Amino acid sequence: MTATGRDAPERLAHRVTQIAPSATLRIDALAKSMRAQGRDVIGFGAGEPDFATPEHIVAAAAEACRDPRNHRYTPARGLPDLVQAICSVTLRDTGRLVAPEQVVVTNGGKHAIHEAFAAIVEPGDEVLLPAPYWTTYPESIRLAGGIPVVVRTLRSSSFKLDLEELEAALTPRTRALVFVSPSNPTGTVYTTDEIRQIGEWAAARGLWVLTDEIYEHLVYDGLDTGSMPALVPELADRTIVVNGVAKTYAMTGWRVGWLIAPSDAAAAVANLQSHTTSNVANVSQRAAIAALEGGLDVVETMRRSFDERRLRMVEMLTSIDGVACDRPGGAFYAFPSVKGLLARIDDPALSSSADLAAFVLDRVGVALVPGEAFGAPGYLRLSYALGLDELVEGLSRLRGLFS
Repeated sequence: MTATGRDAPERLAHRVTQIAPSATLRIDALAKSMRAQGRDVIGFGAGEPDFATPEHIVAAAAEACRDPRNHRYTPARGLPDLVQAICSVTLRDTGRLVAPEQVVVTNGGKHAIHEAFAAIVEPGDEVLLPAPYWTTYPESIRLAGGIPVVVRTLRSSSFKLDLEELEAALTPRTRALVFVSPSNPTGTVYTTDEIRQIGEWAAARGLWVLTDEIYEHLVYDGLDTGSMPALVPELADRTIVVNGVAKTYAMTGWRVGWLIAPSDAAAAVANLQSHTTSNVANVSQRAAIAALEGGLDVVETMRRSFDERRLRMVEMLTSIDGVACDRPGGAFYAFPSVKGLLARIDDPALSSSADLAAFVLDRVGVALVPGEAFGAPGYLRLSYALGLDELVEGLSRLRGLFS
């Protein structure tokens, strides 16, 4: 036996070595590395707006840098002014009144997700995870000791959850449901009636729901949608809402997210955060206050640009023989099926969407994320959060490769 009491111990902890790397960040990093080497690469991988953070937000951060108050530790759960701003925009955008003690400011949305699962999931608990899913969800569930139970959705039903499928996945160990609208990676947006039905189903079964609303302001075609705890008040005491400024205000690098939870869960998360990261960087928090208090005019300008790119991307993708792409209702991703394309190519070396993505990157310098990363083989995810000219050039290369 070794000094640790283990036979032939592994060098690193199992819970860490079993984490799958973020496919989206890996593809984005690869594209940037290839550019640095002189390759002409167009990346559709990262979910990151190409816009600069609005100037009034940057100005607020610059001013905050000079204020000595921001050079010190502040409350782990967030600056009181930011917490209040989050409460105010939640009421404005969803009609739901939340108290400051329900809010915890986090180091981005991923941090909020990780802490939420840490607060509500015990080892062995099952969490219902609709697929296609964002790559971080299953890893955060596993890190909390939980077991992700994948619930498949179909393109024929717009990748929306079916209550019968949810019921079939339910077991005595089911603890929580992950619900995302608008969705990453599919762009699916649920209607208010659909959200209400799923929320009522979860409430009747005593489940927790983690609902990710990070793309709430990026909805197109006038779709009628909403926030689950506002639409299903009886579920609010078992719902954790994850949100942040990254996508809405082009602030991915500022690292400010938050969660809204029942006060006991929020207190537990705040306590956890006090021992892990402490407060989010104060300058970033001041910038987030300026973003939330500055209204949605700049957001609408960006949303209209994304909408134009969305329509162009779908048009160009569907012009490729063998590619099927439905119009996404929200976020800034298209999620085309390439099953027909793979069948048309009929090459043993290109038998999966992962093979196809690698082939496209090598041949024409276009970086795509394969559906395998999202639990959906046979699909690709393309972000349209890049400039229109670059988008058209990248899709033209793709179309030319398979014409």
